Amino acid sequence: MKTIRIPSVILKISILFLLLIFSINYGYAQIDLENRSKLIKPETAISDDVIWQVKAFRPETQFLKVKAIDKKGKIYDVKAIQSPDSPSNVLNIKALMDNKRLPIKIVVPKNNDKYFPLVAIDENGKLLKVIAVNDEGKYLEVKAISKSGNIIHISALSKSGEAFNIVAISPFGEVNSVMGIKMTDAVEETVINGVSVFAHVKAIKQN
Repeated sequence: MKTIRIPSVILKISILFLLLIFSINYGYAQIDLENRSKLIKPETAISDDVIWQVKAFRPETQFLKVKAIDKKGKIYDVKAIQSPDSPSNVLNIKALMDNKRLPIKIVVPKNNDKYFPLVAIDENGKLLKVIAVNDEGKYLEVKAISKSGNIIHISALSKSGEAFNIVAISPFGEVNSVMGIKMTDAVEETVINGVSVFAHVKAIKQN
């Protein structure tokens, strides 16, 4: 059988071409690995929790945003949080502050107010009011207004006495009622960061 000889020029060109292809592929592999390493950094991790919007409403008026406000007037989002594997019938209500989720509870009023306020409690025991805000920036305080058994009814109250219901709305259109839950007969249900809590706050599915 005859041996086929490849001219040296063609051979050199072929080798250079293969080296070029290898270097390009290696470069893309390097970039891809770098991008992947950036994507898996902890700060880019995405939570699987389902976030529900919390709103105040009356049938004849617009929805109002429910927020938490600190003593300096800074406003924070209030959301209902559903864990990935948990049902949607009972959800925790939290204020979102600087990547922290502050518990929202009902506390006994310091003054002789007949309504009990809803507050967010930070890690130092400082309280943030829970409010309902309209498009003009005016707000109503959200309070516990009445009790039926272990259920405490919550509303945003206008100065004229109008009561706005508080609800949580899922991204899929589900609606839960936001209400207080009293677990014991004692005035003090628990203590969180030095704050005496009267009752818990949950978003509960109504039958």
